[in-house]
Amino acid sequence: MYKFEDYENMAMLCLSESERVLLKKRFDEISATFTAIDEYDTDGTLPLVALPDLKNVMREDVSSRFMPREELMANAPEQHDGYFRVPAAID
Repeated sequence: MYKFEDYENMAMLCLSESERVLLKKRFDEISATFTAIDEYDTDGTLPLVALPDLKNVMREDVSSRFMPREELMANAPEQHDGYFRVPAAID
C-alpha cells in the first residue's frame, strides 16, 4: 500500500510544510476508511453492474440572451473587442 509521500512524489507535488501536514492528515483519514472497509467479508457479494433506469432530466440546451451585452460589459474591469479580458492562465 502506498504512503502519502509516494503519491506526493509520483504527482511531483511541491508542497509547503503546512500543506503537507494538512494533506497527509486527510490522506491518512481516507486510507483508514478503506482499511476499515477491507475488514468486511464481501465473498459471495455480487458487484453492482447496472444503474437504475434513469431518463435525461436536464433541460434542453437552448441559448438565449438574458442581458444586453453593453450592460454586461459595463461591469467588466477590463475588456477587449467586446469580450472580458482576464489574466493569462498559461504562460
